[in-house]
Amino acid sequence: MPVITNIEDLRVLAQKRVPRMFYDYADSGSWTEGTYRANESDFQKIKLRQRVAVNMENRSTATTMIGQKVAMPVAIAPTGLTGMQHADGEILAARAAKAFGIPFTLSTMSICSIEDVAQGTDGHPFWFQLYVMKDRDYIERLIDRAKAAQCSALMLTLDLQIIGQRHKDLKNGLSAPPKLTVANILNMMTKPRWGLGMLGTKRHGFGNIVGHVKGVENMGSLSEWTAKQFDPALNWGDVEWIKKRWGGKLILKGIQDVEDAKLAVDSGADALIVSNHGGRQLDGAESSIRALPAIVDAVGQHIEVHMDGGIRSGQDVLKARALGARGTYIGRAFLYGLGAMGQAGVTKALEIIHKELDLTMAFCGHTQIETVDQRILLPGTYPV
Repeated sequence: MPVITNIEDLRVLAQKRVPRMFYDYADSGSWTEGTYRANESDFQKIKLRQRVAVNMENRSTATTMIGQKVAMPVAIAPTGLTGMQHADGEILAARAAKAFGIPFTLSTMSICSIEDVAQGTDGHPFWFQLYVMKDRDYIERLIDRAKAAQCSALMLTLDLQIIGQRHKDLKNGLSAPPKLTVANILNMMTKPRWGLGMLGTKRHGFGNIVGHVKGVENMGSLSEWTAKQFDPALNWGDVEWIKKRWGGKLILKGIQDVEDAKLAVDSGADALIVSNHGGRQLDGAESSIRALPAIVDAVGQHIEVHMDGGIRSGQDVLKARALGARGTYIGRAFLYGLGAMGQAGVTKALEIIHKELDLTMAFCGHTQIETVDQRILLPGTYPV
C-alpha cells in the first residue's frame, strides 16, 4: 500500500481502482472545464501570513454550521452516484463523517437510499440534498422520507434546473447500473476490487428514485432522465413552498451572484452555499472562492454563508474561512478517498484535511478557528 499524505495521492489511487466512467463522472467539469480548474487554482493564488513565537498549545478547529457542532468547518457535499465509486458508498461515507464529527449530505441522485443511510448509521442525523422534479407529488414524498429519517437539514440545489454538458459522461455513456458495452466491460475487468464489491451489494441503481416515482422501475441514462424530470421552471416561489413543507433547517446551494444571495436571505433560508456545482454547470463562471467575499460582504450579517468548490486541502478550508465562509464542503476530495479505499479512504481524506487545517492555522498565529479572519491572508493576493 502506498503512503498516503495528501488528497492527490487518494485521487491517483481512485483513478486506478474505479471504472473509467465513474471516475470521469467525479473528476470532470462542463465544456472546457475552465471553471472546474479555476475553483482549485484560484485558492493557490491566495497567500498566507506566517506568524512566529505564538503559543500554539490547545488548538481547536471545532465550530458550528447552522447551529450544529462540527469538529471542523467542513461537511461532505452531496454527490450523485457515490455508490458507484465504491459499493454502498453513501453508507460508508456517512459512517466516516459520523465518526469524525462532521455532517454528511446525501444526494437525491444517490445509489443508496435515504432509508439505507439512516439504517447504516443507526439513525445518526445527516443532511439531505433535494433536486426539484416536475413530479411534485414525488418531491413531497421525498421531503417526508427525509423527515422520517430524521435528517437535520434540507439542502435545496438551485443551479441544476437543466444539466450542463460534461463531455466525458457522453463519451463514456454514463449510466447506473453501467451499460455493458464492450469498452465498459473491458475497463471494468481491470478493476477487480470494485467489481467484487459491487457483486456483494444489491444497490446498483438510484435508490431514492427507482420504485418511488410513478412509471420509473429502472433508469437508463442519467442525463436522459434528468432532461425529462428536472424542473426548468424552478423559482423562488418553489423555495417558499419547500421551506414550508420541510419545516426545518434549510440550506440553499448554488449561489454565485450577490442579487441571488439577497433573494436567498429574503426566502428565510438558514444558510446559502456559494457554489458553481464544482464547475459542472456554467463553464466560464467565476470560481467559488473569488465569488465568496462579495456575497459575504452583502449578506453575511443576515444569513450563514458557506462555500463549495475546489477544496483539496485544509489550507483551502482555512482560506475560505478567512474570507468569511462559516463552513465549507468537500465533494471530489472525499470521493477520491472512497474510490481509493472505501470508508477508510474517506476517513483518511478527513484526517488529511483536518491536519492541514490545524497546522496551517497554528503557523498563521491562531489556536482557535473562531478567531481566524482576513488578517491571516497576505494583502493583494485574495479577492476583495
